[in-house]
Amino acid sequence: MWLRRLLVTWQGVVLTLVAVVITIVLAVNGQLGLYIHPRYFVFTIIMAVIGLAFVVGGLLHRGHDDSEKTSRRQLVLSVVGMLVLAVLTTAMIVVPPSTLTTATVEQRDINSGGISSEADTADAALLAGAGDFDRLTLKDWASLLTQTTDPSFFDGKTAKLSGFISPAPSDPEDIFYIARFVVTCCAVDAQPIGVPVYLEDWDDTFDADQWVEATGGFETNPSAASADPLVVVPTTLEPIDEPNDPYVY
Repeated sequence: MWLRRLLVTWQGVVLTLVAVVITIVLAVNGQLGLYIHPRYFVFTIIMAVIGLAFVVGGLLHRGHDDSEKTSRRQLVLSVVGMLVLAVLTTAMIVVPPSTLTTATVEQRDINSGGISSEADTADAALLAGAGDFDRLTLKDWASLLTQTTDPSFFDGKTAKLSGFISPAPSDPEDIFYIARFVVTCCAVDAQPIGVPVYLEDWDDTFDADQWVEATGGFETNPSAASADPLVVVPTTLEPIDEPNDPYVY
C-alpha cells in the first residue's frame, strides 16, 4: 500500500519538480529562447524559483492522511502519469533542444504572419532608399517584398541574408527561401518568414534546413513554376553555423 500512497500523494510534487528543474537548466544553458520570447525570461525564471520553493515545502511536509484509501482507477491514472512523466523527462535530457525547421514551415504558410507592421516596413523602405542595406534584416526584406513587387524599387539594392534553407513548394528544385521564425510569445505561435532565392539545382550543394548566408540583388523570377515575382540571385552563398539566437522577435 505504501507504493499506492507514494504514487498518488507525490505525483504532483514530482511533476512540478521536473518542470522547474528543466526550466532552470534551460535558463542556465541559454536555451530558454528556443521556447519563449526573451521578454518572458525574467518572469519564467522567477516563477520557476517560486515553484521550487513550493516543491521543497511539499517534500518537507508530512501529511496526516496516510489512512486515506485510493481507488484502483486513481492508482492506474497515477502509474500512467508517472510513466508519461518519465518518458518526457528522459526525452528532455537525451534529446537536446532544437530550433523549428522546414517541417514546421510546411505546416504554416511562409510570410503569412510575423511580418513587420506598416511603420516598421516604412522605416525599412527609408533605409533601403538611402542605401543603408546593411541595417536591413531578413524580416525587413520579407516585409518589403510583401508591400511591393515593383522591380524598379529593388533595382540596385543588395540584400545580405542569413537563415535556414526551406525549399519553395512551387519550385523546390531551383528556388528556396532563406527563412527564420518570428516568435511573438513562444515557439508554439512562431511564424515562418523568408526571402526567395533562385539557384538552379541548389540541393546538389546544400541541404534543406542548412543555415546559410547569402548576398545578392533582386531580379524578376526566371522560374515559370514559382509564384514569387522577385527573387534574390546570390553572388555569394556560404554555409554558416546556426546562431545562438536563431529566432526573430
